[in-house]
Amino acid sequence: MANFEQFDRLARSLPEVTVRPGIDGRPRYYVRGKFFAAHRDPRPDAIDEATDERLDDVIVVRAESVDAAMALLHERPDLFFTTPHFQGYPGILTRIGWLSRMDDAELREIVEDAWLTQAPRRLAASYLNETQQGD
Repeated sequence: MANFEQFDRLARSLPEVTVRPGIDGRPRYYVRGKFFAAHRDPRPDAIDEATDERLDDVIVVRAESVDAAMALLHERPDLFFTTPHFQGYPGILTRIGWLSRMDDAELREIVEDAWLTQAPRRLAASYLNETQQGD
């Protein structure tokens, strides 16, 4: 079962990743200055229906396209969600507590795919070549 520490470790382990704090210090992950994932600050677009409070545990990850994000949403509604704020944006949301619904391979795929959407082509190709040789 995956958790946020694994998410963070995976994101930081990818080539040329930098981590910058968001407004309240939560990590935002970049590859060569391009955003690919973050632990979001509580925002008015993600509200807990039971408490009417802003969700405090939302992670956003980039997807290859809006269609890819919507495919993830439809394939795994138990794991992903979106809000009107993300309409037309190639990204998808999940909650930290929902990471436990993923196995290690699924988490790696989500984080790597997000990174690959933003990594320069040569860097991505080099990384994929290295990881495929290790298999």
